Amino acid sequence: MAPYDLSNLSGTIANALVFGTVGFGFGFALELGGFGDTRKLAAQFYLKDMTVLKVMFTAIVVAAVLLAGATGLGLLDMSRVWVNPTYLWPGIVGGLIMGVGFVLGGFCPGTTLVATATLKIDGMIFLLGTLIGVWLFGETVGSYEAFFISSNMGRFTLPEWMGLPVGVTVLLVVVMALLLFWGGELAEQVFGRGRAWAEVSLRPSRPLMLLGSGLLLASVVVMARGQPTPAQKFDLLGAEVRRPLEERGVFVHPAEVVALKNDINVQVTILDLRDEHDFNLFHLGGARRVDPAALLQAGQLKDLLALPGSAVTFLVGTGEAQAVATWKELKGQGVGNLYVIEGGIDNWLELYPAPSCVAERVASNDAGPAGWRFAYATGDNLPSAWPELQSSRSFRSPCQVAVSTAEGHEGGHGGVAWPAYQYTRKVKLKTKAAVKGGCG
Repeated sequence: MAPYDLSNLSGTIANALVFGTVGFGFGFALELGGFGDTRKLAAQFYLKDMTVLKVMFTAIVVAAVLLAGATGLGLLDMSRVWVNPTYLWPGIVGGLIMGVGFVLGGFCPGTTLVATATLKIDGMIFLLGTLIGVWLFGETVGSYEAFFISSNMGRFTLPEWMGLPVGVTVLLVVVMALLLFWGGELAEQVFGRGRAWAEVSLRPSRPLMLLGSGLLLASVVVMARGQPTPAQKFDLLGAEVRRPLEERGVFVHPAEVVALKNDINVQVTILDLRDEHDFNLFHLGGARRVDPAALLQAGQLKDLLALPGSAVTFLVGTGEAQAVATWKELKGQGVGNLYVIEGGIDNWLELYPAPSCVAERVASNDAGPAGWRFAYATGDNLPSAWPELQSSRSFRSPCQVAVSTAEGHEGGHGGVAWPAYQYTRKVKLKTKAAVKGGCG
C-alpha cells in the first residue's frame, strides 16, 4: 500500500534520479503553463489572466479526488502521508508577506527557479532576493520564536474543520473550484479583453464544461464509495505492520513498561480500556481510562497522531483481547509507537501482586476467565500500581505483608520488594519522517 518507503534509496543514484525526475517534471509543467513569465503571473492579481488560478486549483482538486479515491480503494494509507502542521496566525502573517512579495515581484519561490532555469534576469534577481530573505529569517527568527510556533493546531485538514466525511468535503471543494473557474472566465472577458458586462457570455467554456463534468462525476463516485473503516484499513496494511502482531512483537512485558517509566528520555502513556468499575478497583500508576470507541474520534485520534517520536503508548485491558482489537484499529489509523501490555492487568497483578487482604486470585469457571477479586477500590494507591517507585506517601498499608528484600530483588515499598524479571526488549521507537515539497 502506498506511500512507499524510499528511504533505502537515500544517498544513491536511484534517489537522485527519482527526485530529480519529479522536480524536472514539476518545473517543466510550470514552464508550459507560462509560470516563468512575471507578466502572466502578475496578471492574475489584476483579473486579466486567470491561468494561475486555473492551473493551481486544477492540480488541487484533481489531487484531492485521486487521493480520496485511492484511500477509498485501499491503495493509499493517508495517515502515512505528511501533512504540514497548521500554525494559524504565523501562517496568516507568512501568507500575507508572501502574497505582497508575489504581487510586487511577480514570482513565488517555485516559479523563481523556473525563470532562473530559463535564464531570465528578473528570475535570477528574485532568486537572489529569496536567498537573502531566507538568510535574514534564519538570523532573526530567535527574536520572535514564540510567535513563530504559536497557535499550533497540528495536522489539521478540511474534513476535520468542517466536520464532514472526506467524500463530501472533496465534492464541496470541486464545486468551489468550478465556480472559481467560471468566475475567472467572466473576469478575463471584462478585465482582460475589455468587454462590457452587458456583453459578457455567462456560458462556461467547453474545456471547463468537460473538466467540470469529469471532476463532479469522479467526486460523486468517491463520496459514494466512502472511506474504509479502521478495521478495514488494518486488513489492507502490509505484512510489515501485521507481522509484529502475529509474532507477538507488540506485546510488552510489564517489567519493560516499568523500566520505560523510569527512563527520562521516554514519554510513556498508558491507556486503560476497561470500564470505570474495574478501573477504580485498580489501575496502573499514571494510566488514563478511555473508551475504545472514543479513541477513534477526531480529537483523541489527533492527539495520538501528534505524539512525538520519543513517546510510546501502551494499551491495557483485563486480558489482551480488547487491547489487541483497539491496537488494530489505531494502527489502521496510522498511530505509531503503539504496544499492548502483555497479559493485561491480570498478568500485571501476577508479577506485582496486591496485598492478599485487598485482592485475591479467582479461579476460572463457567462464568468467565480467571481474574482478581478486590475487597474495595484502590485506584492507583497500591505499590503494585507503581513498581518503578521506591516509595510514596499515597500508598496504603491495609495489612502487614512480611516480604524481605533478598538478593536479586530490586525496589521496595515499605517492605515490599519486586523480583528483577527478565524480559526481551520489544519497544522500538520510530519517528515519522517529513518528506515535503515547496511552493509552486
